[in-house]
Amino acid sequence: MLIRDLEERDWPAVKAIFEEGIAAGATFYTEVPPWEDWDGAHLPLRLVAEEDGQVAGWAALTPYSDRDCYRGVAESSVYVAARARGRGVGRALMERLVRDSEEAGYWTLQAGVFPENDASLALHRRCGFRVVGVRERLGQLAGDWKDVVLLERRTER
Repeated sequence: MLIRDLEERDWPAVKAIFEEGIAAGATFYTEVPPWEDWDGAHLPLRLVAEEDGQVAGWAALTPYSDRDCYRGVAESSVYVAARARGRGVGRALMERLVRDSEEAGYWTLQAGVFPENDASLALHRRCGFRVVGVRERLGQLAGDWKDVVLLERRTER
């Protein structure tokens, strides 16, 4: 498996994996935004995992806030293609994202995960995230209120 920087040419594969996550109910998104919007919303720290020359997953950071006091805080996203789940792709992406974010000066990564997404919760815990709370009925998806487990990982430095 190769972990490398996500490039614009990866967008069709990244979009398809994102669409799988939407179809599985793993996000509040109901459709993938256009590349320009997605690109503009994410920090330069974005990765893909390649297996046999195909994108098997992606990870990226979005800023927590544009206020200077939060410049070292970001929200992480990790998505793995259905065909590649259970093979360590998510963990490889998250471990690299953590390492790269710390090298770039980030001290806190946070994530919001639906409580029923056991695989994502386990991945985050294995990568040093801890649950800081549950945001009850935070938003609606397909007319149903959804809770969101808030996780964070603080740098050890």
